[in-house]
Amino acid sequence: MEEAVLKLLEVSMWSGIAAVGFGILFNIPRKTILTVFFLGFAAGLVKFLLIDFKVNIVLSSLIAASFVGILSSPLAHKVHHPPVVFSIPPIIPMIPGYYAYETMLSIMNFTFMEKGNPQRVELIESIFFNGFTMLFILISITIGVSLPLLLSRKETVKKSLEDNS
Repeated sequence: MEEAVLKLLEVSMWSGIAAVGFGILFNIPRKTILTVFFLGFAAGLVKFLLIDFKVNIVLSSLIAASFVGILSSPLAHKVHHPPVVFSIPPIIPMIPGYYAYETMLSIMNFTFMEKGNPQRVELIESIFFNGFTMLFILISITIGVSLPLLLSRKETVKKSLEDNS
């Protein structure tokens, strides 16, 4: 149990560090770096916690990206920076590089394999499984981040922040 929690915290910490790295690459303001780290950490925590509970990776990516999207707008108005500063860097570490790599590797192996080889069927299965998993994860990340940002308006967020004050 302890080992699983430590592994989850480690992966989440690396997600936060990766988010900060991409944020620095995109030239985010210095005073937002800590917030981007915590959003990346939280996104990684949510995603990998759900995966540990046997939730599908597509659904866990959607929920984690929605979490980032929902928190980005109020944080942006509180810190006076655009929401994209807080929403984009934390989700980039969730991009499914493994599935993209496996898809491309299977496509290349399939292309250079002889026609009569029975392994071609396995490669076709791998191409479709990994390719569609990658596609659905990307769609879920896109929807998860953009929908909360599109639905929350500047006025409503500022009003909700003023009401809480």
